[in-house]
Amino acid sequence: MSALRLVSAVARRAPGSFALGRRGYAEAADKIKLSLVLPHQAIFTSTDAVQVNLSAATGDMGILANHVPSIEPLRPGLVEVIESVGSSKKWFVSGGFATVHPNNKLTINAIEAAPLEDFSSEAVRANLQEAQKVLGGNGSEEDKAEARVEADVYESLQHALGTK
Repeated sequence: MSALRLVSAVARRAPGSFALGRRGYAEAADKIKLSLVLPHQAIFTSTDAVQVNLSAATGDMGILANHVPSIEPLRPGLVEVIESVGSSKKWFVSGGFATVHPNNKLTINAIEAAPLEDFSSEAVRANLQEAQKVLGGNGSEEDKAEARVEADVYESLQHALGTK
């Protein structure tokens, strides 16, 4: 008997034995408990948020209450925490993981993070140009690999700052 037919047969015989969770749309009053932690600091600890937008490796995504549990690797980019309508805080993270837990909990473990307003678009532009010089130069493969990571981060920062 195939595994699918076996599971179907068991489910028909004992319909109460399988508890399927139901998902629905988040209510406006629903909040998610956010914890944003770095190896050396906790930025948010069980803070209520209406929505958290983040840069996952698979694409940008927004997390609301009642989000399906998941684990998402983060790429360098923006984490926006919307605590209430019209009030948001923006952080640039260098990477890490976001874990959506059941019961409206979100944990973001980041390697490094800083408030977006701490960055100067001029400094980001200058550092990106320097990294691109190293990439185009005659340096070692190790130097070029480091410069590629730097360039990726600075390009992500430019995007988060809305500059080019």
